[in-house]
Order: sequence, then structure tokens, then C-alpha cells
Amino acid sequence: MKLAVVGITGLVGTVMQRVLKERNFHIDEFLPVASPRSVGKEIKFDGKSYTIIGIEEAIAAAPDIAIFSAGGSTSKEWAPKFAEVGTTVIDNSSAWRMDPSKKLVVPEINAKDLTPEDKIIANPNCSTIQMVAALNPIYLKYGIKRLVISTYQSFTGTGVKAVNQYNQEKENNSIEAAEMAYAHPIFENCIPHCDIFYDNGYTKEELKLVHETRKILGNQDIAITATAVRVPVDGGHSESVNVELNNNFELQDIKSLIQNTDGLTLQDDIKNNIYPMPLMAKGKDDVFVGRLRRDESIENGLNMWIVSDNLRKGAATNAVQIAEFLVANELVGATTV
Repeated sequence: MKLAVVGITGLVGTVMQRVLKERNFHIDEFLPVASPRSVGKEIKFDGKSYTIIGIEEAIAAAPDIAIFSAGGSTSKEWAPKFAEVGTTVIDNSSAWRMDPSKKLVVPEINAKDLTPEDKIIANPNCSTIQMVAALNPIYLKYGIKRLVISTYQSFTGTGVKAVNQYNQEKENNSIEAAEMAYAHPIFENCIPHCDIFYDNGYTKEELKLVHETRKILGNQDIAITATAVRVPVDGGHSESVNVELNNNFELQDIKSLIQNTDGLTLQDDIKNNIYPMPLMAKGKDDVFVGRLRRDESIENGLNMWIVSDNLRKGAATNAVQIAEFLVANELVGATTV
């Protein structure tokens, strides 16, 4: 197994290294790839030292799998070139997600649809991944008519520049010294502005939740609306999701579905103040679900609170799980993980 990680020095690339090691992903040859300013630098991975290489050198090496976390423009330009030499690309940017010829994959939901011919595979948006993971077992049994989503997203989802802005504001108690990733301070603030605004008043992040959810669940008829908010939290994304199901349900059955689904952890004991929180989700791979209750204002209404580490299940872990599935099912490279 020859594996390349493109964007090795970024936030997700750093977490990717940790996840690969933790999950014992079998690698015979590891290719750390980054932009020209990082080429030639040394990194340590799994106790060994590696020299960062450029993207063209990585293509020449023809890896079995290349996991991209280097931005949409980089992926658009270089992912097809990897595919041309037989590499399977797992891309963490938004570049390929809505391309009808590309699979948008959350392994627990639709990895079974992958084939050896899928040479560019899209990793969904972080906020979408955790939500559809929690919704899928409910959707399969009861169907979903409508979703009303409010997200509370960690500044880590914006990248290193946002982390630096937060840290500088926190340490200096001022925005004067901060290099601004946002139009406003993020420390002790909430910004209802994730990514760019469109003419309809929605942000790109909000519309990702709409379109990606429909594509992953395979249902274009689900009515979805979303508001995405950036919050001063280091640890994960939180989501309040109001669900209108197609059929009547028992709340205990919803809880049982979540308890019995791999990758989900039910935290729903309000008597003992147990519910999902990003502080507790940080560094973990599961999606945590709680505050389950009927929406008594509509028929078949359900309220959910969903939390997950956006750099892990929302990015690195989901990508590695896709790679694991490809290898385990002999769709690429070696046959064991």
C-alpha cells in the first residue's frame, strides 16, 4: 500500500497522520505532500522521519491512494492527474462533492456503492457528515420529510488562520494584533456567517447542508433549510436538527436505533445532565446524539442535538474510513488493513 497525503502540514493533514496511526492503517510507502514552501522539510510519522515532497513527484510515484486536504482549487487541478496514473483520490474539499459523476461518501451509509472505477471520491462537508450519520438509521425506518438545521461550528473548521485569530484575540484580549480570518472577532463571539453569502441570503456552508444531505441519502425531495454559525469552540461542531418524519414514531425506538448504529453514541440522560458537548467530543471519532424529544408543534416532529469532532469524523477519520473500505473490499491496492 502506497499512500499519499496531500496537504500534510494543514490542520486536517496533521489530524490525518494521527488517525492513520491510531487505526493501524497498513502503509508500505508513505508520501507526505505539501505546497512548494514546505517541500524538503522533515516531518515525523509513526516514529519515522519523512521528507515532504511536491505534488508532481507524488504523481510520478503513482500511489494506490491519495488523500487530499489541500483546498478545492488544488484538488480540481491535481486530483484528475493522480487518477490518470491509477491512483484513487479521496478528496476533503468541496471541489467534487456535487459533481454527478463522483460519489459523496459517508462509509456507514453508502460506501457499498463504491467500485474500482471510482478514482475520485468526495468526502462530504464536516457538518453534513455528522448530521447524516445520525439521521440515516432514522431515515431508513421512518423517512424524512423536512429538516430545519442550526449549526454551531468550531473555528477550527476554517483552518489555521482562524485558529491563529482566535488565539491572538484570546491572548491579547484585542483584535489589533490578529490576522483576521473572519470579518469580526471570534473570541467570545458568534458569527452567523460560514463561508461566502449567495444572492438568496444563504451561505455556502448552509447550502452544502442542503445539497449534500440530499445526495448522500439519495433523496432530492427532502425539504431542508439551514443556518450556520461560527462559534468560539475548539473541539467540534454542534447541531440542533428539527426533523419532520414521514411516519409516526416511538421516541424509545429512535434511541434504540442510535444505540445500535456503529459510529453513534447516545448521550441522552437529562436527569443526570448527560448530553453531547464538543468539549467531550474532541479527539473522538464517534458522532454523539442527545436531547431527543418530540417536537409537539408538528405531527411526527423530532428534535435532535448532534455533536462531533469536525477534524476527525468530519474530515480525517471519514477519509481514512473510506480508504479502509477500499482496501478491505479489494477495490484498490493491498488487500488487508
